[in-house]
Amino acid sequence: MYYTKDQIRTFIDQQQGSYAGVDEAGRGPLAGPVVAAAVILDPEYRIQGLADSKKLTEKKRIHLENEIRQHATAWAIGRADVEEIDSLNILRASMLAMSRALTALECAPDFVLVDGNKVPECNCSVYPVIKGDQLVDAISAASILAKQERDRELCSLHERYPEYGFAKHKGYPTRMHMEALDKYGVSPVHRLSFAPVRRAQK
Repeated sequence: MYYTKDQIRTFIDQQQGSYAGVDEAGRGPLAGPVVAAAVILDPEYRIQGLADSKKLTEKKRIHLENEIRQHATAWAIGRADVEEIDSLNILRASMLAMSRALTALECAPDFVLVDGNKVPECNCSVYPVIKGDQLVDAISAASILAKQERDRELCSLHERYPEYGFAKHKGYPTRMHMEALDKYGVSPVHRLSFAPVRRAQK
């Protein structure tokens, strides 16, 4: 549902116990996994500057990632690989990655707030928050961890498949990426269920 910042603070205050923020990175790219993160922030330690990861510079994301990993009560990463994306579809694979991140947390939250309008399976109450990465610090933190983790994975894929330029575009359908697909064809880490990749196979 839609919230203002004041409404989401009131909602959180009305709940009982701790909560995790969850977000994913990599739904739109043509290659690589979708990566999710779950974060339970320490209420006694305020991390300054948390925001939607897409609105932060790489330098700022690196700084915040280190602070989140060091000072959060708990955090975890989940992922779904290309084969799972192709067999399930990207939405279900994203939910799977989120569920895996929640399951991997060292301590279970009492409830969960998820960016967007869909929620993953979880053993506790889960609430969707539209634009949650702009409204909820824990979701912002999750978006930062997810993006940083996925970016590193795409840089690793670049070392294996340098001709596609993954380190630069992170798998998104940029002009550079589309030209590489036309020239070199489809790699083992491309999502065959995505239309531009299917077209490149022909």
